Amino acid sequence: MVSEAGRGIGSNVLEYSGLQRITGPLIVIEGIRDVGFGERVEIVTSRGAIRQGRVLAISEKAAVVEVFHGTSGLDQENTRVRFMGRPFEIVVSRQEVLGRIFNGLGMPLDGGPLPFRGEARNVNGLAINPVAREYPEDFIQTGISTIDGMNTLVRGQKLPIFSGSGLPHNDLAIQIVRQARILSEQSSFAVIFAAMGVRHDEAEAFRLSFEESGVLNNVAMFLNLADDPAVERLITPRVALTAAEYLAFEEGMHVLVVLTDMTNYCEALREVATSKGEVPSRKGYPGYLYSDLASIYERAGRIKGLDGSVTQIPILTMPDDDITHPIPDLTGYITEGQIVLDRSLHQKGIYPPVNVLPSLSRLMSDGIGEGKTREDHRDISSQLYAAYARSKQVERLASIIGEEDLGVTDKKYFEFSRAFERDFVGQGKDEDRAIEDSLDLGWRLALMLPEEELVRVTREELEKYGKTAGIRHQE
Repeated sequence: MVSEAGRGIGSNVLEYSGLQRITGPLIVIEGIRDVGFGERVEIVTSRGAIRQGRVLAISEKAAVVEVFHGTSGLDQENTRVRFMGRPFEIVVSRQEVLGRIFNGLGMPLDGGPLPFRGEARNVNGLAINPVAREYPEDFIQTGISTIDGMNTLVRGQKLPIFSGSGLPHNDLAIQIVRQARILSEQSSFAVIFAAMGVRHDEAEAFRLSFEESGVLNNVAMFLNLADDPAVERLITPRVALTAAEYLAFEEGMHVLVVLTDMTNYCEALREVATSKGEVPSRKGYPGYLYSDLASIYERAGRIKGLDGSVTQIPILTMPDDDITHPIPDLTGYITEGQIVLDRSLHQKGIYPPVNVLPSLSRLMSDGIGEGKTREDHRDISSQLYAAYARSKQVERLASIIGEEDLGVTDKKYFEFSRAFERDFVGQGKDEDRAIEDSLDLGWRLALMLPEEELVRVTREELEKYGKTAGIRHQE
């Protein structure tokens, strides 16, 4: 059924006609030779239309190809398959990427031309030598108190947002993109936004927000929408990260990469694995889910001797709000912490509904302190965390015995909890708080408690920052 048509199209191109099998988004071609894993493929339909694909599996006799635009309408006998002799690549340049909107394969959606003046880069990227990695330690101010004050984002870090269906993770991502900046230097800053399986209205909300805030010229958007082929989602984050790596390590820019929604990506991975007939692992996901996610997340970082950096904020919606689900579970092992959005805070009308107790930034201690944020940052953050944890215990006690039967100190913690959620966690969607303002606010809230309860801060810090925070607030 399958016959080779030779190398008439190009020196590295092999063309075969006929398909052995079509399975979901995959096609199988037998009788092949000199074909490599991950090689770019063009599928020519019987009507002459061209679809893009990539070699997903290879053996001595056959190749399995994932078709990015789906296999619907393909004629098993008359379809031709071209193996292009090179991996899937995109052309990147600073002038032709920033300010543009592309689909998940890197093709323009904004009516502009396809980038052609830059360099062709393999979307799989090149692994960063661990010895060449620069340790992340530069504070990034997002203007959001729960992140800056208690779960600090550091340049070159990968810090995911764990959310749930219906929670405002997209609003939070938009705010971070709009407000994020590095305080220590005046360097070029760019944002790469990659959407996988998002609705049209969500994608339009991102675009309008970037446009209205004036940051669109420094943003490149790669959109795989909900009605686009699911298999296209497997390459979308890799296309976006390829552009980010070029801007960071060739152009010397600090690049923030927002990936949403990684749950949709993992669902597409499971669909393809099922089509291949692979033995499923936890919840039906393939056993290599961990290594596949790592191939995306580990493309964040800094390289010694180079000025640029890639910082990642992947967003994932936890099925049934289950933080032990394989996607958030494995993501937490690979990344350096997580920002957890809480449904109960959202139901109280608090934005952003960040629950600081399960949230964590493992690199926070290296990006804060004297010369970076403020010398009291670490201690006041620890004090707020301890006080809020204690206040939640008091709330549970009050639900049993009643608030009126609480002790004097417990009542203070009860009041602290409400004020902390209202004033520190809650803030406006357009409110950009400087780190000094967030720390001062933390001190004012901490001083709601008796001084003998403030065991995580020093007497010197209490005198220098705690007592003056209220004065600055009044001024």
